[in-house]
Amino acid sequence: QVQLVESGGGLVEAGGSLRLSCAASGSIFSINAMGWYRQAPGKQRELGAVITSGGIANYADPVKGRFTISRDNAKNTVYLQMNSLKPEDTAVYYCAASIGILLHPPDYWGQGTQVTVSS
Repeated sequence: QVQLVESGGGLVEAGGSLRLSCAASGSIFSINAMGWYRQAPGKQRELGAVITSGGIANYADPVKGRFTISRDNAKNTVYLQMNSLKPEDTAVYYCAASIGILLHPPDYWGQGTQVTVSS
């Protein structure tokens, strides 16, 4: 089993920045892809960004150019740097991890962290 614990969410004004962190523990040797989903009120959970153990990153169109995903394999931690935040970025952000290279669907989920962007 793998446990994922997120941190770094909060309230920020539009145009501001936040950095989310997700620390993995447990059977981490089995993990390849890690990333972030988000779920806004009344909407489906959607994939935002994913990164493989080799550092290859991909982004969903709504966050491309504003968010950066990175990974420290030595610390078993993945980060999401969010810049130029918009009110529509308000959501619960979930860390996710997979044994394979794809993160859809993930094998493991974190508990989620709230990000609120005020206008």
